[in-house]
Amino acid sequence: MTTTFDFSGRTALVTGAASGLGLAMVRAFVGAGAKVVLFDLDEDSVRAATDTLNADHPGRVTALAGSVTDPAAASAACEAAVDFGGRLDVVMNNAGISGNAPSLELDEATWRRAIDVNLSGAFFVAQAAGRVMAEQGGGGIVNTASMYGVVAAPERAAYCAAKAGVVALTKVLAIEWADRNIRVNAIAPGYVRTALTETLAIQGRLDLGALNARVPAGRLGTPEEIAAASLFLASDTSSYVTGQTLVADGGWSSYSYL
Repeated sequence: MTTTFDFSGRTALVTGAASGLGLAMVRAFVGAGAKVVLFDLDEDSVRAATDTLNADHPGRVTALAGSVTDPAAASAACEAAVDFGGRLDVVMNNAGISGNAPSLELDEATWRRAIDVNLSGAFFVAQAAGRVMAEQGGGGIVNTASMYGVVAAPERAAYCAAKAGVVALTKVLAIEWADRNIRVNAIAPGYVRTALTETLAIQGRLDLGALNARVPAGRLGTPEEIAAASLFLASDTSSYVTGQTLVADGGWSSYSYL
């Protein structure tokens, strides 16, 4: 991926890094010159992704397995980034899960899991990163929210609540940490064409034609487009931007669809 952003000499931590948007973010940051720690719950997948990247970029990436829902693991990931690159400049707080169910049928376990991973996990990683960045004199955090954190949809009560929480959390942390030279922003993707999206379409669980028709841009986004927007939020180009949520959804949330 070609980018105008230069992250040479900087170290980034990407959570949910083994596939999809997270892996696209890793590739974007490596392409921009950064050293990157990949953090993911799926140990086999994150190590396989790291091996592949290291083949083209020796010594530029490393892997760590763990859960963002564990504060100790979140702290360990931040410490691993410092050990790997000497400091922690950027955190792409991307780990998350989906989960759709009618609200009257939504069970406690599904609700708690969505909140734990998507919201609590985002806080634990941001808190751990914030402590490191405050000590070193600054840094940048980009949380992955969702367009469903700024607009709603049926049968997504837990997901919408969690992602709306990420949007609010982003504002709170940005306000609190601005005087420590820590910027906190969020990226809110719409529907993106990933391997998971393709699988759901093949299984008949997702109608890509209907989604394309609903999006004003006429298509789904790509992981690379979301990664590029994230690079902007993490870069010096956006040095006066903090507490904001950049919605990258092809116009979905702007269109009052009838």
